[in-house]
Amino acid sequence: MTERSEEAVSRFMAGYNCAQATSSVFAADLGIPEDAILRAATGFGGGMGRTGGACGAVTGAILAIGLMAGGTEKKAKDETYALVREFVTRFSARNGSVSCTDLLGCDLSTGEGLRRSREENLTRTICPRYIRDAVEILEEIRRPATSGQAPDR
Repeated sequence: MTERSEEAVSRFMAGYNCAQATSSVFAADLGIPEDAILRAATGFGGGMGRTGGACGAVTGAILAIGLMAGGTEKKAKDETYALVREFVTRFSARNGSVSCTDLLGCDLSTGEGLRRSREENLTRTICPRYIRDAVEILEEIRRPATSGQAPDR
């Protein structure tokens, strides 16, 4: 566990959604106002607006990757895509999936799934691990990227 990953979990437990918690802890490093990242990440929570799609911790990390390496030029897009693939590969290896529905074991896009998640307090008991993992993986892959070296594979 890193200090940054624990801060992300703390933010999540205080009310940020999973994508906001994951991406916002990188705001200062990226030179982006935290409020801008929080607004941009809002719709990614709950597997993209509670659709059960891609995990918000994952999409929050991808948002940070885009802010870190992204751009409109081919080279920037290629570097961003490579970092995203690396992130997704590592997250999937740790957790078996990047799907919110798979990770939670219920589908937030249905009334039954959302009810079950709330009754069993799933997001508060399961999601902190995914937020922690997302931040730690992003820290691992960004160190080499920001030092001019390729990420460890």
